[in-house]
Amino acid sequence: MTVLIKIIQLVLALSILVIIHEFGHFMAARIFGVRVEKFYMFFDWKFSIVRFKKINGKWKFKFFCKNEPEKYITHEQIDPVTKKKEYTYEAVDLNTLPEDDWRRAEDSTEFGLGWVPLGGYCKIAGMIDESMDQAQMAQEPQPWEFRTKPAWQRLIIMIGGVCMNVLLAFVIYIGLIASFGEQYVPTSEVNKYGITVDSLGYNLGLRDGDKILTVNGNYVEDFNQIPMQMILENTEYIDVERDGETVRVELPDDAVNQLLKAHSVFIGARMPFVVGGFSNGSYAQKAGVLENDRIIGINETETPYFQDFKDIIGDYRDSDVDLWVVRDGDTLSVVTHVGGDATIGVYAAQTLEVSTKEYTFWQSIPQGFKKTGKELSDYWKQLKLIFKPSTGAYENLGGFITIGSIFPDKFIWSQFWRMTAFLSIILAVMNILPIPGLDGGHVLFLIWEVVTGRKPSDKFLERATTIGFIFLLILVIYANGNDILRLFR
Repeated sequence: MTVLIKIIQLVLALSILVIIHEFGHFMAARIFGVRVEKFYMFFDWKFSIVRFKKINGKWKFKFFCKNEPEKYITHEQIDPVTKKKEYTYEAVDLNTLPEDDWRRAEDSTEFGLGWVPLGGYCKIAGMIDESMDQAQMAQEPQPWEFRTKPAWQRLIIMIGGVCMNVLLAFVIYIGLIASFGEQYVPTSEVNKYGITVDSLGYNLGLRDGDKILTVNGNYVEDFNQIPMQMILENTEYIDVERDGETVRVELPDDAVNQLLKAHSVFIGARMPFVVGGFSNGSYAQKAGVLENDRIIGINETETPYFQDFKDIIGDYRDSDVDLWVVRDGDTLSVVTHVGGDATIGVYAAQTLEVSTKEYTFWQSIPQGFKKTGKELSDYWKQLKLIFKPSTGAYENLGGFITIGSIFPDKFIWSQFWRMTAFLSIILAVMNILPIPGLDGGHVLFLIWEVVTGRKPSDKFLERATTIGFIFLLILVIYANGNDILRLFR
């Protein structure tokens, strides 16, 4: 059931993002008088689930139908000497077709839902895109086609999708900030008890009980942002308070590489082990442990903090222990059993105070703008790490399984919209990359045209787009292959 909930959230989020992205292209094209032939959610290879189009002033619908016939007849010629194939395209006389034939309504957009759930597309007339419509490009350019418009108009049409994704994230962040504010655990709150580290944190030079003062000389107010700050800013040192003294922890040169490969929370907040609740059949509850008791030891070993308890409880599997607890100022001993899974059935209470910054709707607008800008900047920095082989970041590329895993096990609207905004940022950044086949590839060629005054040939654009799609296909296979391999590790 958990997997199904994650899949539903993933499909819903991607559907929203694709529609918004393609709508950006659609609206920009229509503003400049460019025809949009198709607007599809998912891909309609061979057939579609549903399609509809306005014909003679009336909307017509078709369900589970094959793709419409093409408007061009393809003729193939083979050179008798070189055996090379060449193609010519003859336009169908639309006036000879029945009145209700969809091909006659050329100025009307066909909307539809395909059956291949790998995105969607907006087919703009006179443009070399994923449809690779060579027949249309072989005809005489028309005033309502993309290719006949000035370069600056074509540029706006191409960045329309990315702009809409950024705008969507901005709107979502405004709504979330206005509704829930911004919650975070202050570093000053964590410093009450200090941090706890795993083996990676220890190897980096940090120690249990350290209090974080600065990261690369800067104070980080949100404690949970420290790991990301260390990765993205290539942190060289961390200043901590240790045993009452200020200590500078110099990080190794390969710290970023270690952090990316670890897949672990190498630094956490150290907290007293206060009982917050019990699981079903809890051994500790049966033994007489109560909520709000503070567990401070097992047998002769002191465990003043939750992490200390976790580190030692595994030594007492399937045995009875003396559990030392503090209740109303008194220290008590409770004999309890430890299960074979090294648990006593107790949930730790959250003893750190979470700070919340609240904003009015109008205050949330500049804050939403700031949040969107930060997310764009952070993801761009993450993306650059992938192209640095020394970091090993490329090994962490993930596909649909990785994306789906970021959604919570339960459908919580605030979390869903938070993840959707984050994915919208990712889609915007990925699409603006200067790779043929992506919006950024088209933008790159348009900028070249504006600067040089020369437009790349249609043949060059076709070949570049084909190469770009091959590269993207390899990237998709690699990312999803990583997901599959991780399932078996």
